[in-house]
Amino acid sequence: MATSSNLRSKISWLKRPGMIVSAAMIFTILLSFASCGEDDLKKAAKLSKKISLDTNRTLGVDIIYSDSAKVKAKGYAPVLDKITPSNGAIFQEMPKGVKIEFLDEERNVTGSITSDYAIMKDTEKLTIFKKNVVVVNQALTFNTEELIWDQNKQMFFSPKGIVTKPDGSFANAVNFSAPQDFSYYNTGSGYGETFIEEKFGE
Repeated sequence: MATSSNLRSKISWLKRPGMIVSAAMIFTILLSFASCGEDDLKKAAKLSKKISLDTNRTLGVDIIYSDSAKVKAKGYAPVLDKITPSNGAIFQEMPKGVKIEFLDEERNVTGSITSDYAIMKDTEKLTIFKKNVVVVNQALTFNTEELIWDQNKQMFFSPKGIVTKPDGSFANAVNFSAPQDFSYYNTGSGYGETFIEEKFGE
């Protein structure tokens, strides 16, 4: 029979940072083993090696984006998970969302991006924002479910979304792309509404 001190030791071990995910994974694998034959066990062993993950979690993370030693943007994520697969490239997840603020040369805020989820793929130099993504600056507001920042191309891309201008006009944009400062944007196709002054053309 386990003593109370042993039980506390086990509970403490399970609560260590980064161990909760591992414990859940081990429990799932054990349940699978209980209902598998010998051939299934061999397949499961190979699969478990492929999906093995090492996760380091940090809370309350400040994020800095810089280029040529100049700070271009700053951000904040409530949770940042650095994930190292057993094979493959390291990536970083922000499962509780993120807010990024764009800065000018005097470090004044010129716009922002917020999303409920984001992932940074360091090797590919991609940051993918997902779920309730909103981009805001003086020229437009862009709402979408997915926005990709390609650091190599210095461009944002989105399969589709809605662009709203300060005057209330809007466009449903498909194959959206824009530079880092969203000073302009391109779309493959779409439709929308715009407002024209009564004296236009006079």
